[in-house]
Amino acid sequence: MQITNTILMVRPVRFRMNEETAVNNYFQEDLDIKNQTINLRAQAEFDAFVDALRARGVRIIVVDDIYERDTPDSIFPNNWISFHANGTVGLYPMFAENRRRERREDILDLLEEEGFRITNVMDYTSAEEAGLFLEGTGSLILDREHEKAYCALSPRANEELFIEFCEDLECTPVLFTAYQSVDGNRMPIYHTNVMMCIAEKFAVICLDSIDDKKERKNVMDHLRNDGKEIIAITEEQVHHFAGNMLQVIGADDKRYLVMSTAAFKCLTPEQIIKLNSFCEIIHSPLDTIETCGGGSARCMMAEVFLPNADAPILN
Repeated sequence: MQITNTILMVRPVRFRMNEETAVNNYFQEDLDIKNQTINLRAQAEFDAFVDALRARGVRIIVVDDIYERDTPDSIFPNNWISFHANGTVGLYPMFAENRRRERREDILDLLEEEGFRITNVMDYTSAEEAGLFLEGTGSLILDREHEKAYCALSPRANEELFIEFCEDLECTPVLFTAYQSVDGNRMPIYHTNVMMCIAEKFAVICLDSIDDKKERKNVMDHLRNDGKEIIAITEEQVHHFAGNMLQVIGADDKRYLVMSTAAFKCLTPEQIIKLNSFCEIIHSPLDTIETCGGGSARCMMAEVFLPNADAPILN
């Protein structure tokens, strides 16, 4: 399946602007308030977001961050871990040294306690020693149904590691570079998932950010050949995190598209009508998290596709 009804989320305890990631995450901005206040606001936004998802029947597994580890970006677990239907867990090399402390074996133990089976771990973290990075489903947009992986190259998404991942998972790589304008210069977008979302029947993508016309056409061809309706967004909408969306399953198998309120408000009426034709939209205010963290709703959700412990083992 392309989407799931089970999401892992990490509740922050020391959330703030991470100075180590700000060097190439151009979405981050500092707030002139104390870090303690920033964290309290982020916790309130996190809790309201979780409540909104649970109210629609989405299964949310919440893990508390560990204060002593001092991990300001722990609220974005999808960057260091991914879960797959064959029982595989992916562990990824992180650009910022303080983000590497987010990786926790006890989370794997918790998921097994929740009734999931883990049969294999793909561990790419040793690439950090060589200065190579691939930040999970921030860097990778997976079309699980069609066994493809889309990746926008950046300082956080290394081509060699991406190809290795695709070989390990036996999926087709779709490679390109996405840019944003920063002080008049075209700079690589740090994560693919801020400019692209793949759902069951559609894809939201900022085509204008793919400057190379051949790369842009290749991405569009892959999406169209797989039956995805393309819903294009602008660079300005990307700045408001309109690309940072995720489709999930709620109660009674109902489909939802999850995003922040800022993302929802920047959409045009035509875009909203089109998205609503596929599924209902859930949005929640994440202003503090977006401003200081440079990430939004999709970054906060690590999808769990692991099989149930009593399910047959897939090859």
